Amino acid sequence: MHKIQKSAPDTELSASRTKDQVLEPEALVQDITETDYRIFSDITCVQLTPEELNRIINPVQAFPEHKTVLAVHWHPEYIPMELIRKRIENTFPFKEKELIIPTQHNQLMTYDGLYHGVEVDCYSRGFKRKVQLLLHFKSDVSGKGDILKSMLAHTFEYRSSQFFELLETLVDPKWEDYLQLAAEETGVGEKEIQFARIQTHKLYRLVREKEDTISRDFFKNKLLRDFVDQQKQFYPVYFINRVQVFLKAVKKIVKANFSLDYFYRTSEVIEEARSIGAGIVVPHPEQFWPILLCDYDIDGYEVWNPQSQEYTEFLINVIHRQNRSRSKSQRPLLVFMGDDTHMGEKIKDPTQIDATKYYREIGVQPAWNELTIKKALIVGNFDRWKVLEEYRARLQ
Repeated sequence: MHKIQKSAPDTELSASRTKDQVLEPEALVQDITETDYRIFSDITCVQLTPEELNRIINPVQAFPEHKTVLAVHWHPEYIPMELIRKRIENTFPFKEKELIIPTQHNQLMTYDGLYHGVEVDCYSRGFKRKVQLLLHFKSDVSGKGDILKSMLAHTFEYRSSQFFELLETLVDPKWEDYLQLAAEETGVGEKEIQFARIQTHKLYRLVREKEDTISRDFFKNKLLRDFVDQQKQFYPVYFINRVQVFLKAVKKIVKANFSLDYFYRTSEVIEEARSIGAGIVVPHPEQFWPILLCDYDIDGYEVWNPQSQEYTEFLINVIHRQNRSRSKSQRPLLVFMGDDTHMGEKIKDPTQIDATKYYREIGVQPAWNELTIKKALIVGNFDRWKVLEEYRARLQ
C-alpha cells in the first residue's frame, strides 16, 4: 500500500470571492494529481501495513482488573475479526465472562459465531426523528430472517446516498444557500469554503472513477473528512481544522434535510426483530429523548457511551422508575453502556487522529465504576455482570 510522502502541495487556494458571488463549477475543476490518487488509495485501502496491524492488536491500555466484558455496541468496519479478537484478548487478559457482539451499521455481523448483531437506522413517526436500534441474535437467523435482511439491505444504501448528497451540496451552485448558512454558523471565510469545495470536487471525481474497485462500505460521509484531513501534510493544521468545522456544519444540514424513504418505521423493525428472537437495545437515547416515552418492546437503553454521557445518572433513574411501574408479567428494562468503538480509527497515524474516537475501546465503559453513577446503579439493582447474565439468558 502506498504511503504519501510529504511534498509541495498540489492544490493552490484560488483568490477569494465576494459573499454574493456564486462559485461556478468550472472554478472547482483542478487536475487530479498523483498525490490525490495516493491519498485516495490510502484512505480506501483495506490491506494493512505491519505498522497498522500492530496498532490494531495492541491497545493503548490494558485492563487486567476487568473480569466481565460486556460489549454490544461497536463497529468492526473493515478490520478483520481475528485481529479484533487479539486486541480484545490483550485489552482484557484476565476476563472470565464476556458477551461481545458487533453492531455494524445496517449489516449483520458476528464476533464469535454464536451471536450476531447490527445497528439499524429507522424512523419514529410519532416524534418525526431518525433513531437507531441495536439488534442482537443468538444465531445468524438463517432461513427465518429474510424480511429483516431485506430491510437492512435497503437501509444500508442510505449512507452512500447521503454521502453523494453531501458531495453534491458542496459542488453544485444550486445549494449555495446551504453553504452560506453553514458559513454563518461557523464563521469560516471564503478561503476555507472554496478549499472545501475544490477538495470535494476532486473526491467526487475519484469516487466515480474508482467506484467499481473499492468497497461500498467506504461511501459514507467520513470519507470526505478523511480525504481533507490528509491535506494537513501540506497546509497549516489550523486551516484544515477550520475547513473541517465548515464541512461538519454542511453535513449537519444535509442530514437534517435527507429523505426518510430509506428508513423503515421503528415499530416495523422491532416487530420483525422480535419475530426471530432478537434482543433490542436503544443506543444513546439522549439524542432523541421522546423515545423514552414510546413504550417500545425493547430490552433496555444505553445510558452511556463516549458521545452520550451527560445524562447517564438521570437515564438510570428514569429506567429504574419505569421498572417499578411495570407489571410482574413484563420483563424489567436493562441498563447498557456502549463504547461505540469504530475499529477503522485504530489504524490512523497518532498525529492525525480524532482523539474523541481514537481512544474508544471495545468493552471499556468507565461509567460503570464512577462513584455518583455507581450509586444510581446500585439503587436500580444494575451492574455489568447482572446485565450480561440477564441479557444472555434472553438471547437463548
